[in-house]
Order: sequence, then structure tokens, then C-alpha cells
Amino acid sequence: MIRTADPTVIEVDQFYPHPPERVWQALTTPELMARWLMAPSGFAPVVGTRYTFQGQPMPSVGFSGEVACEVLAVVPGQRLAMSWADARSDKPSAWVVTWTLHPEGTGTRVILRHTGFDPDDDRQQRARTIMGQGWVRIVAQLGRLLDD
Repeated sequence: MIRTADPTVIEVDQFYPHPPERVWQALTTPELMARWLMAPSGFAPVVGTRYTFQGQPMPSVGFSGEVACEVLAVVPGQRLAMSWADARSDKPSAWVVTWTLHPEGTGTRVILRHTGFDPDDDRQQRARTIMGQGWVRIVAQLGRLLDD
């Protein structure tokens, strides 16, 4: 469920009936990431690690399909933050994607925040709309992986 009308943010809130350790493993293990997100190249859950994802190009919003990331923060079992930008853009975005895990009963509440969208840039706002829908699908895919 998307929880914000702020044009600079995408926020998705999802409860999983699985312990934080299981969710954390899915968020930080490359082989598992490939099953619900995209296959990372060079990822490790270590601050400063630079890595990439290869996705589907979206010319309508100027997206090449290659995502360049850097791990910005890691609190094992609780928080993972990374920069998120088009690797081939001449005007790279200043986006940050943060996954925060909160134990809740026998499960985990996950808050995904994708921040840094320019409210005055039509292309970034189109990207925010498309990516918001994409993150909802991805969070659902993560849930299916956790249920397996």
C-alpha cells in the first residue's frame, strides 16, 4: 500500500507474516534478490559497496534500464539504504531507496521509501508514478518469495 501524497517520495508499507531475519535474508542475499527484484551485480550489504541492476529500459521517462547503486546504510535486520540512479543518464537522479524492518508480533512490517523525486520535473514525476506501481508489484513478489 502506498502511503504518501508527497511528490518527492514513494512509500510502500507491507506486513509479512515472517520474522525479520527471514525478510532481511531476502533483502540482502543476491540469489534471493534476483527472484523478487532484479539480479544484482556486485552487491554486498556493506556500506560503500557499489553495484548495478539490469532492468527493462523505459524511454518514455529516460531510463536506460541499468540502475547504479551504492549501499549507504546497513543496520542488520533493521535497515538497508542505497542510492538508486540510472547508470547511463547525463542527469543522474539523487534517489535513495530505504528498506526499514519493524518486528510486529510474529511477523515483520516493512517500509520501503524511495526519496528524492523532483516535484518540478515532469519526467521525474512520471518516473515516480511508474516506479510507485513497480514497487507495489516488487513488494508483492518479495512476499511470494517469503511464502515459498
